[in-house]
Amino acid sequence: MNCALIMAGGRGERFWPYSTDEKPKQFLSLFGEKTMIQLTVERLKGLIPVEKVFVVTGEMYVGLVKKQLPELPDENIIIEPVGRNTAPCIALSAFYIEKRFGNVNLAVLPADHLVSGVEKFQKALNNAFEFVSRNKKAIVTLGINPNRPETGYGYIKYQKDNDAINLNESILKVERFVEKPELEVAKRYLKEGSYLWNAGIFIWNTDTILENTKTFLPNTFDILEEINKYSGEKYFELLREMYQRVDKISVDYGIMEHAENIYVIPSEFGWDDVGSWNSVERHSNRDENGNVIGENIHYFDSKGNIVKSKKKTVLIDVKDLVVVETDEYLIISKKESIQKIKEIKKRLFFK
Repeated sequence: MNCALIMAGGRGERFWPYSTDEKPKQFLSLFGEKTMIQLTVERLKGLIPVEKVFVVTGEMYVGLVKKQLPELPDENIIIEPVGRNTAPCIALSAFYIEKRFGNVNLAVLPADHLVSGVEKFQKALNNAFEFVSRNKKAIVTLGINPNRPETGYGYIKYQKDNDAINLNESILKVERFVEKPELEVAKRYLKEGSYLWNAGIFIWNTDTILENTKTFLPNTFDILEEINKYSGEKYFELLREMYQRVDKISVDYGIMEHAENIYVIPSEFGWDDVGSWNSVERHSNRDENGNVIGENIHYFDSKGNIVKSKKKTVLIDVKDLVVVETDEYLIISKKESIQKIKEIKKRLFFK
């Protein structure tokens, strides 16, 4: 059986103040009318039925999930009482799903990424499911063929000298995961040709998730195993009490850097993690002067600006600015500096 787990607990701080703690990026409409989480579920249609799709999210976001995904069964919403990064939330979900369906193949996906080539995405995902079905201990990730020296993504290095395992496309052995690089290093990765962007999408079965968690994060495994012995109110009581004691660590650091039998499918399906306003610009319609603006924005001799504003806004002789207006804040930044917004938020609120 194939299932999907959508991780929807992030706070989207790089899109503050448009993205807030109460309504983060995954619940916003950044491209058209549908929200990011709605687009994530939509691209699974025809491949995984909605009753096999699960969403793991914070307790405060359950109402948003139900509102935006009314077709999702309530019991498919997995509650994480406090954010502890991706490794614990995946293990928590694996325990939950195994209790319901037994050992299943599970595609783990972020809720706030953009995919433009849905058919190619589904093909890669289906190939990963087929491979994991035949190789029970395997972990498969989808790596994106880079087209620029990007410093905002992690990378996956695959082994050049191993034989590709052919389905409808190559499945290659992963040599290692690497952190976000400096520009010169990213240029070298692009030139070498054996590095892919890490899309944060993993396909493995729930037994493999739990075995790796037990091996590499035994504290987390023991806590979740104890919680999972119960159901109903007792389960939620222990979850709220004990979950805060699991390891706060990403799945990349906690498991992927140590696990064996990791494979990658090089993919080209128009992926972006939508990590900043600059990434929104890449996937939005721009006018003849390179501006990303709405109908209420007017400009004169201005180029390359990104403006998200409810008020009538006038730009005069400016270029390469990001202007974001909400009910509480007006942010004005150079595009090259907008990545600092997460740090600026911390400085404002934690003086």
